[in-house]
Amino acid sequence: LFYLKTMREICHIQAGQCGNQIGAKFWEVISDEHGIDSTGTYQGDSDLQLERINVYYTEALGGKYVPRAVLVDLEPGSMDMVRSGPYGKLFRPDNFIFGQSGAGNNWAKGHYAEGAELMDSVFDVIRKEVEACDCLQGFQMTHSLGGGTGAGMGTLIIAKIREEFPDRMISTFSIVPSPKVSDTVVEPYNTTLSVHQLMENTDQTYCIDNEALYDICFRTLKLTTPTYGDLNHLVSTVMCGVTTCFRFPGQLNTDLRKLSVNMVPFPRLHFFITGFAPLTSRGGQPYRALSVAQLVQQMFDAKNMMAACDPRNGRYLTAASIFRGRTSMKEVDEQMLNVQTKNSSNFVEWIPNNTKTAVCDIPPRGMKMSGTFVGNTTAIQEMFKRVSVQFTTMFRRKAFLHWYTGEGMDEMEFVEAESDMHDLVSEYQQYQEATIDGPDDEE
Repeated sequence: LFYLKTMREICHIQAGQCGNQIGAKFWEVISDEHGIDSTGTYQGDSDLQLERINVYYTEALGGKYVPRAVLVDLEPGSMDMVRSGPYGKLFRPDNFIFGQSGAGNNWAKGHYAEGAELMDSVFDVIRKEVEACDCLQGFQMTHSLGGGTGAGMGTLIIAKIREEFPDRMISTFSIVPSPKVSDTVVEPYNTTLSVHQLMENTDQTYCIDNEALYDICFRTLKLTTPTYGDLNHLVSTVMCGVTTCFRFPGQLNTDLRKLSVNMVPFPRLHFFITGFAPLTSRGGQPYRALSVAQLVQQMFDAKNMMAACDPRNGRYLTAASIFRGRTSMKEVDEQMLNVQTKNSSNFVEWIPNNTKTAVCDIPPRGMKMSGTFVGNTTAIQEMFKRVSVQFTTMFRRKAFLHWYTGEGMDEMEFVEAESDMHDLVSEYQQYQEATIDGPDDEE
């Protein structure tokens, strides 16, 4: 009997303002799915909600469920927002760890100065959470790559986790800078330095960007004035979708490790784009029939991707789709095969069956069925290229550099990060152009 009850826990970490806001929304969505109210009491109506609730929650005294979440920031502001938010009473008060001075959009402050000082207290909490686990599956982090805390301190936490728990999965939901809308001038620096770290230390990085989310809100959801709340809600749906298979029973399961094994053909190429279906405007819902075919069509639609890169410009190395709800396996398999045969030029031909499918029986709240899409496409190099160009333009003049060197960083680190980014882009390009019988340029 014990074997049936082994839990595969995930430890959730949110760093910086962006990470905390997305994280807060994520816990709202996931609490709703598991029937947990804002005080941590179970109010649900189905045993399935409790069956694997331990993936994200620990059970405390009196049947209260507490998120296995660590909340980190270098200034108290965003913590107070989480605390005063609708689900603020849910989190363990000890798991809020914050500094006072803030990182001021400075990666070096987050990674070396202020961030490094908080590291001990962060890891005390992480260790405490991990030790209480039955069989820890891995860590997930929400953060942005353009700022100081989420980017600098977030990547520091990841590097330290890698050191301390080398055999556990690490997946990050990273908000990358958008092409047109920039909220920080030094974004290119922070992002390049972060990607340099993520490349080495994570198993999966889901790249999401605000502009693509705005576009989805305008175009598909027909919201005239989307707020960050709406954007964060979109991110949460994807986060829930990716983890749905090990929270609810299904016909074809997956977990973080299975996803990684199927999605990452080469260790450095683990940057994914995501999509979610069905997305319809509130008014248009009654006019749509939902079939597996439509779900698949919308999932693979370029306008539905949550990162500002167009998958039609590259080729999919691998893709995964996670269906939720009462679907027939036969139909799912047919549709997935259909997508691959129709758009065969969009998939690299040297990985014969490059889509992984998972099916879970429990749909999200208020839907009949839904699909989450995760793609590893070479088109994501557009995003890295864009950041890289901006980085080079500023770095050539050494603009803003004194803020970083003043915190003890070396110029060499910038040079390394820059060339690492270039290597990543050319690696994607190389596999995009690779053919089945072309010269073997691996060795």
